[in-house]
Amino acid sequence: MKSGFASIVGRPNSGKSTLLNRLVGEKISIVTDKPQTTRHVVKGIVTRPEGQIVFLDTPGIHKPIHRMNERMMKSVRGAMADVDVILLIVDASAAFGRGDEFTLELLNPVSAKKFVLLNKIDRIAKNSLLPMIERYCKRGSFEEIIPISALTGENVETLLAQIFTYMPEGQMFYPPDQISDQQERAITAEIIREKLIALTEEELPYSTAVVIDRFEEEDKLYRIYATIYVERESQRSIVIGKGGQKLKEVGTTARRELESFFNRRIFLDLHVKVKKHWRDDEDTLRTLGLEE
Repeated sequence: MKSGFASIVGRPNSGKSTLLNRLVGEKISIVTDKPQTTRHVVKGIVTRPEGQIVFLDTPGIHKPIHRMNERMMKSVRGAMADVDVILLIVDASAAFGRGDEFTLELLNPVSAKKFVLLNKIDRIAKNSLLPMIERYCKRGSFEEIIPISALTGENVETLLAQIFTYMPEGQMFYPPDQISDQQERAITAEIIREKLIALTEEELPYSTAVVIDRFEEEDKLYRIYATIYVERESQRSIVIGKGGQKLKEVGTTARRELESFFNRRIFLDLHVKVKKHWRDDEDTLRTLGLEE
């Protein structure tokens, strides 16, 4: 039996959460086309006959400008400590740039076994992969460089088999039927935020947060009361929309996914509040699980 931890790291929008969901076989990490969607480390658990791997999905590597971003980057560094394998996922369809240099500099001192995953190969010509592989061979000490498509699943089973070869022998950390350690409140807040990001304007993903105020369980119904925080009154107007239509749309789409996820009826009550500079406010960050 093999058992260990693998952290998925990379720049924003490289496909970390898509890969985690593909590996686990269920959606446990929210996915949008906006950068910095992931704010917390999300654990996904894969159990096979050969053993168990606990994957850590991390926020995108970036240079922080707010206290919230500093905490996100601190969680990335924490997720790279004391793990068995680090999976650096790279958007193979994007040009190599300064952000990729910064990421490699961050990984260089880490002692864990390291893979490079050239993701989104479904978007590129296969003959363009060789120069990328050569670049990463020259730029760091990587055990494996594997082209994949987290979206289509191409080479993902091969990747999983290779990760197992680098895992130490040991007993499982979680029951074999468990796929994540996320609490119901955290899952609910993230699903609401995913729908909010998908349905609102460009600048809102960075300046919105979702806090679950009450989570009441009945026999066949969950009653959920949540607050969406924004930083400016103009953003509040965007989230609510004309006649409340945008907020209603966010609530409806979130409720449908929550009902599917929890397999029970959901009553969802959403409110929007303005809290200036919440990304630098310690109390708010603590509420969101981003404390020091």
